[in-house]
Amino acid sequence: MLLPDTKRILLKLSGEVLMGEQQFGIDPSYVARLAEEVKAAKESGLEICLVIGGGNIFRGMAAAARGLERTTGDYMGMLATVMNALAMQAALEQLGVETRVQSAIPMPAVCEAYIRRRAVRHLEKGRVVIFAAGTGNPFFTTDTGAALRAAEMGCDALLKGTSVDGVYDRDPKLFPNATRFETISYDRVLSDNLKVMDASAVALCRENDIPIVVFSIREKGNVAAVLAGEGIQTIVRND
Repeated sequence: MLLPDTKRILLKLSGEVLMGEQQFGIDPSYVARLAEEVKAAKESGLEICLVIGGGNIFRGMAAAARGLERTTGDYMGMLATVMNALAMQAALEQLGVETRVQSAIPMPAVCEAYIRRRAVRHLEKGRVVIFAAGTGNPFFTTDTGAALRAAEMGCDALLKGTSVDGVYDRDPKLFPNATRFETISYDRVLSDNLKVMDASAVALCRENDIPIVVFSIREKGNVAAVLAGEGIQTIVRND
């Protein structure tokens, strides 16, 4: 990865990647595979925090389009991210990786409430911290939640694992001749509406000078490859 002195990262995974080859839900074998990649990255000496979306279980925007009130749909989506966080925690701890889940919506019977100082201390002790329930507010995506937590934790980079291997000038699924960028500026992403992350997340990373590394999480071993400066990726950063 073309980012020197990287010590602490936030890995953002879309909920859809937890489905594996299923149509919805959580595929335990696929979660276990992702947990192995997180463990390998941690063993390279990095401090790691995670944010996982909830689209594999529930997507507030889609529900809103079907008549459900947007705020209710968003809160249901936040609860879905807690379910995904607990699944990832279980998979990591089966591999012997100490993990803590912190939720922006307090639910003490299930996990810790989000407290910044406590989260930093967990990272310093070598634990993986999974942030759940987004920002705790409707109308904000888990992308924005990831950017917010990356800024609060003082992360050196935000890695976004998706089903696409980088940032393209247009949708590569619709346009086979789309061009992938090696690096691109935050401003270009925003001005061209390239859909890397939602605009508020990109702006937050720009303001805090946190590079966004976009890569495909679907390929086995890609997290470690990207961290080693190999593999295909796009880095969004200041010019």
